[in-house]
Amino acid sequence: MADTIVDAVSRALDEAPPRNFRETVDLAVNLRDLDLNDPSKRVDESVVLPSGTGQETQIVVFASGETALRAQEAADQVLDGNDLEDLGDDTDAAKDLADETDFFVAEADMMQNIGRYLGTVLGPRGKMPTPLQPDDDVVETVNRMKNTVQLRSRDRRTFHTRVGAQDMDAEQIADNVDVIVRRLEANLEKGPLNIDSMYVKTTMGPSVEVPA
Repeated sequence: MADTIVDAVSRALDEAPPRNFRETVDLAVNLRDLDLNDPSKRVDESVVLPSGTGQETQIVVFASGETALRAQEAADQVLDGNDLEDLGDDTDAAKDLADETDFFVAEADMMQNIGRYLGTVLGPRGKMPTPLQPDDDVVETVNRMKNTVQLRSRDRRTFHTRVGAQDMDAEQIADNVDVIVRRLEANLEKGPLNIDSMYVKTTMGPSVEVPA
């Protein structure tokens, strides 16, 4: 990991005025030389942060039987097939759930009904569930997703993602930034050449450029 990332994060933390709440730390990425009108060129990645997000991540699991019972250990909410049908009949409740939830997980055999009942709500928000295969450990999956952030540019040149919280060490946040940068450089069409600039900041603090 480059010292320049640690330096940028340290400055962002040091220069943030004191607030009476716990601020998140965000990374803003500016892209270039990409036709973002072409969906295949857009950024849409899930990244597990090595130091965690520093924030509560809301996860809802759609499951039944033993999987539903186990999911209650880790998920914020567990919904079954009847709950799914109820949400399909109540668009406002479905939208509220989608907006309050960071990630959804669902048993693979429920995915078709989720598309049927909630596809129009979850799809545009980029929140269709991660399918849970029969051999997957639901608790392990949920716990991994609690440390996951979504990188999503849509058709915009600039996008933001959470990389930590203000009370985390600069090195921990820098580790998270480094993982995100490496993923982008590996998957963008022209690698690092498609990244115009990056800035790190607390919720209310000044932006500090992360040198390339």
